[in-house]
Amino acid sequence: MPDSEARSASTASAEKRQPRQSRLVKAALACQRLGRFDVTLRNVSQTGVGGRGPHVLEKGEQVTLYMPGHEAMTGTVRWVAGERFGLETDKEIETARLRAAHADELVAADSKSEFQIVPAPQVDTWRPGLRRATSLPGHYGRKR
Repeated sequence: MPDSEARSASTASAEKRQPRQSRLVKAALACQRLGRFDVTLRNVSQTGVGGRGPHVLEKGEQVTLYMPGHEAMTGTVRWVAGERFGLETDKEIETARLRAAHADELVAADSKSEFQIVPAPQVDTWRPGLRRATSLPGHYGRKR
């Protein structure tokens, strides 16, 4: 394939691809080979996700994706680079719904004004069989 044809083919596939949104979302994947495991999604579009997990997936493998705010959906692994992967989902991902579900779980540290000061416990550290430090001589029992 000449260079001009390769460039036009890559341009056509890039135009077909949905715009990705950079996100950091905890999700889970499940497949027959590896079972269910947690992953971190870094890019989300309407037709797929990109992320990283603890296992190396296989290109073309069928998986089930579990994301906040969405029902479980099936997808196909489109690319793999080590533990990183890209999935094309069978259903459309609602990125606004993902953001709303994810925001419900997050609480900003400065949004909580309720706190309580708990005093330190008053515990006697004396143990039976030991002498208190006040009853020891000035050199604390060391022989010279």
